[in-house]
Amino acid sequence: MPAPPSRRRSPAAPITARTPARARRPGRQAVVRFRLRITVGDLIAIGPGKISLIEAIEQTGSITAAARRLDMSYRRAWLLLDELNRSLRAPAVESAKGGALGGGSTLTDTGRALVALYRRIEQTAEQACRGDIDRMLELLAR
Repeated sequence: MPAPPSRRRSPAAPITARTPARARRPGRQAVVRFRLRITVGDLIAIGPGKISLIEAIEQTGSITAAARRLDMSYRRAWLLLDELNRSLRAPAVESAKGGALGGGSTLTDTGRALVALYRRIEQTAEQACRGDIDRMLELLAR
């Protein structure tokens, strides 16, 4: 079942593939998702959840609002962001503490580059695999 619009990732993903006529059912469409993860030991240093989180932070300017948008707790969002920032040479997100002027979070140049590279890799993989994806979709049951 597709996620509600508030939980959808950026327009670059998921990749909606052409579904053969025999695999089509009312209300159902095949969706192809590439789930790139970079691990360091047991740690997922970069992955789709962390990319979605920093995209949401860029859109909302807030870890709290981004967590709400992705239907996760603030604590979970903060832990993912801390893990991501510690995995990189430079942080992906910088945050200012609240106060009279309010706080907020913004993507750094590293964060913007990370999102752009991740989404470009997804797009390149989808284009490179288009023929195989189409053939695989033809194998789906009616």
